[in-house]
Amino acid sequence: MTKAADTDRKETLEQFDEAVNMTAGELEKWLKTEDSRSVGQSDGASESVGHASGRRIVTLLRTKKADLTDSDVTHMRKVVGYVHRHMKQRPKGDISETPWRYSLMNWGHDPQKAGSAS
Repeated sequence: MTKAADTDRKETLEQFDEAVNMTAGELEKWLKTEDSRSVGQSDGASESVGHASGRRIVTLLRTKKADLTDSDVTHMRKVVGYVHRHMKQRPKGDISETPWRYSLMNWGHDPQKAGSAS
């Protein structure tokens, strides 16, 4: 791996660790809820993109950093981008039970968790 690729990989892992503030266990539990399945884009017959991403994030969180593939790192980059974009669209008022929060949680980020960059 080139030095630039190694640096890019490290930056992605750091950004992923900042963006994903739910543990694998918390996310796995959340993905089993009806609220989790109620949000996101899907074709109606299958799960939403965010829900599928959440299942992959659970796997990524349980994978040793040294064992992550290039495909894993690419998905981590996608997660970081989604969380950053979505956080900029925060609705006004109480977000506790909003599709906005539920969608973010499918991507591993709970904006109500302590330390969340709102």
